[in-house]
Amino acid sequence: MNAYVIKEICSWLLHILVAVLTALILVFCVGMRTSVIGVSMEKTLYSGQQVLVNRFSYLFFGPDEGDIIVFTPNGNRNTHFYIKRVVAVPGDSVCIKDGKLYVNNTIVDYGYDKIMDAGIAEDAFTLEDDEYFVMGDNCNNSEDSRSGNIGPVSREMIEGRAWFALGNDMSFSGFIK
Repeated sequence: MNAYVIKEICSWLLHILVAVLTALILVFCVGMRTSVIGVSMEKTLYSGQQVLVNRFSYLFFGPDEGDIIVFTPNGNRNTHFYIKRVVAVPGDSVCIKDGKLYVNNTIVDYGYDKIMDAGIAEDAFTLEDDEYFVMGDNCNNSEDSRSGNIGPVSREMIEGRAWFALGNDMSFSGFIK
């Protein structure tokens, strides 16, 4: 091999090493990884899947309706993280009647079956400035904001936005919508 080829190979190896180190730093400093526990988010996420979480996405602005967030219930970091979909944001009125979710008196459809348990949303209420109403995509098998022991999720309980999922074999499953 001549000196030019060796120099090119070393250059490529250095670039690859820098890219890998940058990716590792971003994943471990900016993001975090957690596991999906249970069936509450099924059809979107499955039990045992690994989810990468973007912890900086809500640094300046809160979650939007439809985002999938990772949070600690009641801010208790001694329990596992919950992963749910934001269905209502601060200032929204929330109510569940006749198995349907109403946000600001309009039916919202996230593909839910008939919601069997309205929980605390049986009577309409309005979310405070830093509160979000979250539900699992598999709503009839989900402990979420309808439950009295979770209730609306405050912004300080939110760890970040679910970014993308890895399969049970740690293969890339896709970005989370």
